[in-house]
Amino acid sequence: MKKDMRFAALPVALLSIIVGIAGIVSPDGGTAFRRLYFATPGLFYAVVAVRSAMGLGLILAASSSRWPRTLWALGAVVCLQGLSATLLGPDHGRAIMEWEGMQGSALLRAGAAVALASGGFIVFAVRQGPSEAQRKTAH
Repeated sequence: MKKDMRFAALPVALLSIIVGIAGIVSPDGGTAFRRLYFATPGLFYAVVAVRSAMGLGLILAASSSRWPRTLWALGAVVCLQGLSATLLGPDHGRAIMEWEGMQGSALLRAGAAVALASGGFIVFAVRQGPSEAQRKTAH
């Protein structure tokens, strides 16, 4: 019997929901918080490691969720965000963040809404295991 790893996705969902709500309420506060990532290279790479672990948590939880392929793809995207940040470096990340800030609060709120929706989807996907029909088609 395969171990149920759905609990691995719940901290990711909680963090996504918190970031989404905070970003919608105060886009400038979210940007100020994101600037802290780039304070030192060590902190930047620590955030990259956390992001990669979050993606791995989603991938591990995917097989026992309601939406395994979608959750796996979301986890892969989160892992790729960590990998691309590592490859491109902190300077590229700062440039993207500054560009986002120049676009105004609507773009920042849209990104926060995506984070909030993603967190809500993760909770929905892992709250219960796959349906009986999904289990039968998987085996």
